[in-house]
Amino acid sequence: MTNIVLLNNVDHQDLTVATGHGPEFGDAVNQVLVFPTEWQDLQREYPILFRRSEDGRFQSVALVGLDRDENLFLGDGVWHARYIPALHQRGPFSIGLTRNDDGSQGEPMIHIDLDSSRIVPRATGVRGSPVFLPHGGNSPYLDAVSDVLGRIHDGVIVNDAMFDAFQAEGLIEPVSLEIFLDETNKYTLDDLYTISAERLAALDSAALARLHGPGFLQLAVFAIASVGTVSSLIERKTSRLAAQ
Repeated sequence: MTNIVLLNNVDHQDLTVATGHGPEFGDAVNQVLVFPTEWQDLQREYPILFRRSEDGRFQSVALVGLDRDENLFLGDGVWHARYIPALHQRGPFSIGLTRNDDGSQGEPMIHIDLDSSRIVPRATGVRGSPVFLPHGGNSPYLDAVSDVLGRIHDGVIVNDAMFDAFQAEGLIEPVSLEIFLDETNKYTLDDLYTISAERLAALDSAALARLHGPGFLQLAVFAIASVGTVSSLIERKTSRLAAQ
């Protein structure tokens, strides 16, 4: 259950947020929904692959584990990576679109889920990051979250146009990842898609220009480059198995 309300510095003055990472906060997953606006940071850490949503549209995911509910970057309450996917940085916050008096769409506003396990009242003494400063201004933590939410919001807006452009140029292809750790630990990841490096290299100048204009060409390169991080993921898995 959720209890999502518009954030304000009167009703929520004393709230603090637990900012660590662990299964109790929903971080025990092996794939994370990600957005084009964070691919540049993601591609250094995680394989970026594509899945189709229930409505048939493409979405991008970052691969963070191999087994179900396994996040190989989690340990001792910390997400061990230089960049953490935005949905797992935002904490209990989200963007909501308000309505103006005339019924038109208003500005995006920050909302908060008061039933989130990350929320603790400051009065309880539980350590966390304050949402607001003592006199009502935004805390540095809330400013950082606002930037993360902006990245998510912008990523949602550009997502469909980017994938439509990739499809129009014939760049998206299905891929099946087969990972062999040893004779008893083998993984096959199906129903995934990626950018074809060969098809991208074969595009003519007009097609490259169509992708370059809105910034999609660079994103395609990020997606291709990210596949090289599969080897790092295998190393993490091998180390975890050895430690068990």
